[in-house]
Amino acid sequence: MMVDPQIETLPLAAQAAADDLLYRQQVAYLFRQSRFYRAKLAAAGFPDAQAVGGLDAIAALPFTEKDELRATRGENDPIGTHLAVPMNEIVRIYSTSGTTGTPSYIPLTASDLDNWVRTSARSYAACGLERGQRIVSTYNAGPFVAGAALEAFNMLGLCHIPVGTGNTERLMMAVSLLKPQAMVLTPSYALHLVEWAAQRGIDIRNSSVERIIVAGEPGGGEPAIRTRLEESWGAQVTEAMGIGDIGVSLWGECPERSGMHFCARGFVHVELIDPDTGAPLPLEDGARGELVYTHLRHRAAPLLRFRSRDHVELRTRACPCGRTSHRVKCIGRTDDMLIVRGVNVFPSAVQEVVNRFAPDVSGRIVIRPSAPGIKQDPPLPVVVELGEGRQPAPALADAIRRQLRDSLVFTAKVSLVPWGTLPRSDYKSKLVDRNAATMSRDHLVRQ
Repeated sequence: MMVDPQIETLPLAAQAAADDLLYRQQVAYLFRQSRFYRAKLAAAGFPDAQAVGGLDAIAALPFTEKDELRATRGENDPIGTHLAVPMNEIVRIYSTSGTTGTPSYIPLTASDLDNWVRTSARSYAACGLERGQRIVSTYNAGPFVAGAALEAFNMLGLCHIPVGTGNTERLMMAVSLLKPQAMVLTPSYALHLVEWAAQRGIDIRNSSVERIIVAGEPGGGEPAIRTRLEESWGAQVTEAMGIGDIGVSLWGECPERSGMHFCARGFVHVELIDPDTGAPLPLEDGARGELVYTHLRHRAAPLLRFRSRDHVELRTRACPCGRTSHRVKCIGRTDDMLIVRGVNVFPSAVQEVVNRFAPDVSGRIVIRPSAPGIKQDPPLPVVVELGEGRQPAPALADAIRRQLRDSLVFTAKVSLVPWGTLPRSDYKSKLVDRNAATMSRDHLVRQ
């Protein structure tokens, strides 16, 4: 299924020409409506839209960082000075989870919301869903941006069965009685359901579920995790990805499963940059870097060159599904990354390597840095949970350590813990325990 085949199959050159016109109009809108960008661009040497130019010159503009948006919030500007419409034109306000303090608010006009839902519909349609099928969702989507993505199911003509998080029995009862063809959930929760069903002798491999769409965190594209899910469920696993500040579901993977297609064409412009230097990278097959986004048709709070902190590998070869957009595989988030003696270490990549040792391991890990901050001295402590019924063995820990060194080029200290030790999640898993570094530092201070 394609929601907008004329757009999703458009040659890249034609898309670039259309995006350039939209970009120039969006920049002019920013100068008229956004206090934040008028000041920011003027300070960078761009006094008006004419000075900014077109997409071919976008790399000369400054990036937008989440922290600088957050800094503009106040009692009189609860959303921030990047708000570009009167509050009476806002029809929806989502929020971030606020795990690091006061949540950020994400406003949408009616047209913004329509664009988000359409982009999400393209993303979910890419995985092979068909009109009339039933799909179970497990996100508590009320205050968070996932709610807009779930509205896409109506556009696709699906029967949506929202269950939410925190009630696995209710979810599995819905699967048993209502016989949905698809589920959408985080990869962490999908793995938890495999364990949950096995403990109760429930045969999920022969359930009605044919497709599992994983989103919300990295990991769904990892071969070991995907293989385990597909073998356990007897279903095809595909991945979706978005970012709340820009669009809730921007990328979706088709059944060819060679990366997620960019599904926000005509609404968002995407760049690839070197995360260390900020230099633009060519959109070539195999290129690795950080995604940067620019709104093209946004009204409420448009963003220009917004750094996503998502680190991806680009794929540009033609896809048999007919979609012509670039595709990506998410490697991890650069703000979750650790640096061990000059080597970038992504927690999701560590988890992928550890999963190669299943069933001797459960696939659950926790990295416990020994020092605060991003830079760590080797060996990096990695806690690995054993598979059910497996006993700790020095040979297994040593084999995992060698594989991490060979694959990711860093030295780890691998500790094996019994099955069931590490926490399960019905939403997102926490792969790095930064409290461990804080506790270690505090202990040294007390000494």
